[in-house]
Amino acid sequence: MENALRPLTVLGGSVMLTLLLGWGLDLLLRRVDGRHPETPLWGLLRRCGPPFQVVMLTALLRGSFQETGWQPIEVHEAGIGHMLSLVLIGAGAWLVTRIVSAVVESTYARYASSTRDPARVRRVRTQVTLIMRIVIAVVTVVAIAAMLLTFPGMEKLGASMLASAGIIGIVAGVAAQSTLGNLFAGFQIAFGDMVRIGDTVVVDGEWGVIEEVTLTFLAVRTWDERRITMPVSYFTGKPFENWSRGGAQITGTVFFHLDHSAPVGLMREKMQDILGECEAWDGRDWSLAVTDTTPTTIQVRAVVTAKDADDLWTARCTVREQMIAWLSEKHPYALPRVATSPAPRDNSSPSSPPPDEPHEPDEDGTNRPRTGRG
Repeated sequence: MENALRPLTVLGGSVMLTLLLGWGLDLLLRRVDGRHPETPLWGLLRRCGPPFQVVMLTALLRGSFQETGWQPIEVHEAGIGHMLSLVLIGAGAWLVTRIVSAVVESTYARYASSTRDPARVRRVRTQVTLIMRIVIAVVTVVAIAAMLLTFPGMEKLGASMLASAGIIGIVAGVAAQSTLGNLFAGFQIAFGDMVRIGDTVVVDGEWGVIEEVTLTFLAVRTWDERRITMPVSYFTGKPFENWSRGGAQITGTVFFHLDHSAPVGLMREKMQDILGECEAWDGRDWSLAVTDTTPTTIQVRAVVTAKDADDLWTARCTVREQMIAWLSEKHPYALPRVATSPAPRDNSSPSSPPPDEPHEPDEDGTNRPRTGRG
């Protein structure tokens, strides 16, 4: 009877104590969160409950499983202890990443709520995202290294690896040159404020918005919902357009190719009316002027402003559509015309009818075609 109760007591007690500690921690965080709703940290720390319980349960079992007195456990004592140690290291790394994530997200949330500049918020968001990825990578590497050191014989392997670190470093540096370049480029983008999540950019002729930034690549969401994945080294080695740099306000143009008789003055009045009813126009500035001329047409450029790239696209399309419709209805002579004339007739063409054959008078005085017969 005692042999059956001891394992149940040890295992059941560990589970019950773990559940009790997890419940107590969650209750404490809920109360603190209720008293300080302006601080999101306590609510975010509640996500640390599952890894905390795994750590506590593994630690309790690691320290008490030998007291069960159960023969199968005594036979495999070393293996069970090693397995629990590996689980404890992994759960500890999980708990550390959850805590760091809660602290970082809480700091970003408080900064975003107190800052009115969207550009600064996007910059901090980009930096926070990369910091979290770095922390997760470092914690993962440390956890894996700690797990490997628990295996017997890894000390000798580590010494031999350190002895050949120079050669391995050279080989790894040459083999992973592009990866390391992207890694350092990611740091440069994050802390050099080159691009941020939410920026409107034009890369390789594609217009889109930065949707995701990692240590090695960026994801650009285009206007037609496509995703373009590009290495971060592209943004540090090639020129690109960042329409959100220095503010989201932007200016755009609309070009019209019209006849020389186009009423430019009336077009200015019409454009003012169009923009007055266009919600996408921010009211900062507009203009309309003749910028070029050719023997057959003139080029009229309309300039509009908007608060961001999306509204600018809408404003340009509105001006283009309504101006063309107004010209077609009120001033159709202003639209460009192509002069045409009838094509000259080519008598040598195979489709031309054959010329009349020579005739000679018949005996009765009528003309008949010459057939060549006697």
